[in-house]
Amino acid sequence: MRAARSQTSEKVGMRVRELRAKHTISRAKLAERADMDVSHLARIESGIGNPTLFVLIQLATALEVEPATFVDGLTAADLPENVKPYSESDFRRELPRRDER
Repeated sequence: MRAARSQTSEKVGMRVRELRAKHTISRAKLAERADMDVSHLARIESGIGNPTLFVLIQLATALEVEPATFVDGLTAADLPENVKPYSESDFRRELPRRDER
């Protein structure tokens, strides 16, 4: 099954790819430095993979940048249409009440 691309994933992947090119290192070398499989890195760079925070930190460390570099400037508008950001009122409504715990 092929994962759907999202605008957010594509932007993050593009930033990873650009930073790798700036450091003039191969995909295999970056994957090794970040302690990840090269196929996982390829999926991230192509915008198919959806990296976890841990993976972004691994990549940032390997590329000697701050993890925020990958998401700087992204907003809720960049999220896929099927992902709705929670408002504070939505979040509070979803929390169990103290007397229900």
